[in-house]
Amino acid sequence: MTKPVIGIVAKHYRKKQKRLETYIRDEVEQAIFDNGGIAIGILPPNIDKIVAKDDWKEQLTTLEKHNFYAQIALCDGIILQGGGFVDEYECFIAKYCYDYDIPILGICAGKHNMVRAVGGSIGTLEKDSHNQEKEYVHTIKIEKNTKAYEIIKQEEIKVNSRHQRYSVFQGDTKVTAVSPDGIDEIIEAPSKKFYIGVQFHPESLYKKDKIMNNIFVEFLKICTNFKKNKEK
Repeated sequence: MTKPVIGIVAKHYRKKQKRLETYIRDEVEQAIFDNGGIAIGILPPNIDKIVAKDDWKEQLTTLEKHNFYAQIALCDGIILQGGGFVDEYECFIAKYCYDYDIPILGICAGKHNMVRAVGGSIGTLEKDSHNQEKEYVHTIKIEKNTKAYEIIKQEEIKVNSRHQRYSVFQGDTKVTAVSPDGIDEIIEAPSKKFYIGVQFHPESLYKKDKIMNNIFVEFLKICTNFKKNKEK
């Protein structure tokens, strides 16, 4: 059986020399390879940074959009990475996946862009309690009868936490897991095959934590089925 191809959306960042480049986290791509998928990069079709705000509007040219369509067409699933800066094109890709029911997993800032893409809004935490460089920072509680619970199969798990933002309003998604202080930790669109965003970073724990690894396992299962249906 042919392996599913997962497009990881590259993010812009500016180096000390003020030169703009893009990156893909090694942990994210390795999690895909280690679980039997093929990871490729989805690259921005321009070098300009356009900040994604809650009221983001599609600003890509027709050519730029078609360049994204061509890249996404090569894939059976998409991952939006974490990271401090968020580009407008990440919201565009999330909305495209939502509209065409293409499996997509958002991690941290990627989750935020999935929320923005369907009409949600993002806030900034006043305290830094959710931004800690530890393996495990706090627990989360997962709602039963959700896709998140189907994947994790537990009502409470421990997670890491490296973020300063949260969802104020979820748009066309729903919150399916929260931290003890009420911050949304998982969002999903129940009507879609796999439109799930997580606030934590499973790519940093998947090698030692079976639950974190299972997020990638289940995502790849959905992507494999999506691939089969495309090829019919």
